[in-house]
Amino acid sequence: MSWLVTGGAGYIGAHVVRSFQEVGLTAVVIDDLSSGHREFVPAQVPFVEGSIVDTELLVETMDRYDVEGVVHLAGFKYAGVSVDRPLHTYNQNVTGTVNLLQAMERTGVEAMVFSSSAATFGTPDTDLVTEQTATLPESPYGESKLIGEWLIRDQGRATGLRHTSLRYFNVVGSGSNEVYDTSPHNLFPIVFEMLLAGKTPRINGDDYDTPDGTCVRDYVHVADLAMAHVVAARHLSAKDSLEPVYNLGSGTGSSVREIMDTIRTVTGIDFTPVIGPRRPGDPDRIVATGELAARDLDWANRYSLGDMVRSAWEARSAHVG
Repeated sequence: MSWLVTGGAGYIGAHVVRSFQEVGLTAVVIDDLSSGHREFVPAQVPFVEGSIVDTELLVETMDRYDVEGVVHLAGFKYAGVSVDRPLHTYNQNVTGTVNLLQAMERTGVEAMVFSSSAATFGTPDTDLVTEQTATLPESPYGESKLIGEWLIRDQGRATGLRHTSLRYFNVVGSGSNEVYDTSPHNLFPIVFEMLLAGKTPRINGDDYDTPDGTCVRDYVHVADLAMAHVVAARHLSAKDSLEPVYNLGSGTGSSVREIMDTIRTVTGIDFTPVIGPRRPGDPDRIVATGELAARDLDWANRYSLGDMVRSAWEARSAHVG
């Protein structure tokens, strides 16, 4: 028996695969490599190149590898870009999820861990987000993730599919120098690439209602996140009861200036960030509680901010040149 990891060649997916390996569970990866990297998948892990929109390929893969459950991470993940590419976003994230659920039903696969997102909340009117906070997504990406949760919930009601959805906030760091964040839209890789190019990073606004004037956001280490997927998968395999949704948050958060200061210390590259104007719609503070996940998924923040930056920088540095 195995678990199919969709999007398993991506930054988060590749860490999930490695976490499955660490506990002796068999993983199989399907990825169309639109944003993932074949070299991120360990050589001994079966890899299928293809799209989750291709139902027949999914059915064939599930049958061939005796799949018992799916960790569903594949999708179009760029919230800002999704505003300009709504049809592409919905095709990948909604149609893809529908086709995946159809393939699971056809092959008798009865468990799913879904990669959802903090983007389902939009801009919360509270500075501590819980699972009960209203979901008011503000982009096609956030909407597509919320629809994905609904699809999985409704399929659970209809067929008995065992499932849970994990809402991520800002995922950073690295658990292996073989894997690093390559997104052109995430803070850590943006700052790293600017420093490597000899440019000065920028802070968007320093007049927010926070201790140092810069936005406070929730940052969690990718290795902690990956292990939460493994724990969830094990519970679903054992037919244990799980909540339909969990926030994977730190409960505290870090400011953008704290991030910049830590990057300067860890990299040894001296820089003073340029202060730019605020970005429209950026709230002062968004931090999530992870209490439910701590109760049910062994969720904990095992890494300091320095650890997060150091592991991310070491992994990125291993790929310079």
